[in-house]
Amino acid sequence: MSSSPQAEHHHRIDYIELPATDLSAVKRFYAAVFGWRFEDYGPDYTSFHDGRLAGGFTTELPRGSGGVLVVLYSKDLEATLARVREAGGQVVKDVFSFPGGRRFHFTDPSGNELAVWTEP
Repeated sequence: MSSSPQAEHHHRIDYIELPATDLSAVKRFYAAVFGWRFEDYGPDYTSFHDGRLAGGFTTELPRGSGGVLVVLYSKDLEATLARVREAGGQVVKDVFSFPGGRRFHFTDPSGNELAVWTEP
């Protein structure tokens, strides 16, 4: 019995979509801070790939508050924090410790809140 090439991805997050108010600003921000690559699909959608996970930004989703928090990993939290600030991101929770590591939260140019963490 052969397994599907996607069998190892069963029940894993495969793709995420986030709202965006300005696709150009979002692409500049995430490329500058995290090195993400983008491919546009029309004027209202851009897909990204971070080297491991893919997703997209769309102007067709309303931006809401709360909900899912996307958490990214960094081997150098302070350097990533500096890059977020340099690229125009707004830090909404400065670096703090939690059981298992340290992290901060920021908003991107469209107001989406994400977090970055590292080990202690």
